[in-house]
Amino acid sequence: MIYAISIIGAVAALVAGYFTSWVITPIIIGITYAIAALGVSVMMRAGQVSFGHAMYACISAYTVAFLARAYPSLDVVVLILAGVLVAVAASMVIGVFVARYRGIFFGMLNLALSMVLFALLGKLYHLTGGTDGLRIERPTILGMELERAPYEFALLAITVFIALALAWWIQRYFRSGDGEALAAIKTNETRLEYLGFSAYSVMWRGYLISAVVVGFSGSLLALIQGLVTPEIGLWLRSGEYVFIAILGGAGHVIGAFLGALVFEAVKLVSTAYFPGLWQFILGLTLIIVIFLFPRGIVGELSKRIKF
Repeated sequence: MIYAISIIGAVAALVAGYFTSWVITPIIIGITYAIAALGVSVMMRAGQVSFGHAMYACISAYTVAFLARAYPSLDVVVLILAGVLVAVAASMVIGVFVARYRGIFFGMLNLALSMVLFALLGKLYHLTGGTDGLRIERPTILGMELERAPYEFALLAITVFIALALAWWIQRYFRSGDGEALAAIKTNETRLEYLGFSAYSVMWRGYLISAVVVGFSGSLLALIQGLVTPEIGLWLRSGEYVFIAILGGAGHVIGAFLGALVFEAVKLVSTAYFPGLWQFILGLTLIIVIFLFPRGIVGELSKRIKF
């Protein structure tokens, strides 16, 4: 069932993009939000909420921008992978420290680090362009120089493929021994240690995996926008990722994509009809979901549909 829904959603996104080119950018941005929320939901699996994971999207996005400006001949695939690798390298170092903490300390430490990065990007104008950011010229895709319309559609196809691959990978991780151990940190970390697992190592590996996923969202966002600014790493962006993860639910990977779909729909409709109240409507939506569906949309669906 879940595979059928995923394939239908992917085909629907490609068909919509093929026949209506103006929706490609909103679809890709929506998918990048879903991918980032998927990364955040990995840590929520361990009962830890990060309010700073947007920094990995930001690190990945700036890596893409720096490389694309320094080496204009680099391909989209190389840029995406390079951005993710640098984000993972950063998470390996940061994870050594933050994996020791739990609860509010984990969340606030990530938030503090993301704000340090945000401040540096804004101050180092000669390197980062400050708040104006860095523009990215359209790179080649698989060696082909494409005009805007075919470039955006090809990027949409790559984004959909990456989203499906990441969803498959993370779901397999959730069902693996390491994924179950990560979930055990939330329920009873002491018992996990008694069983011979190192909770610190399990947490560190989970942190790296979440950074990999969020790194992909940053690379894709940089390429579709053609502009990288410090706002990609702002705490408000991290809050939106947490919002989507809670809205969709962390019980299954599809929760991040359903949460992003509802988030973007509510945001679009409320901005169009109630431009001065869209934040209020988004907040009210989250409150209603928490009260009526405390396990998120996917938690409620799982009662009726066997995933």
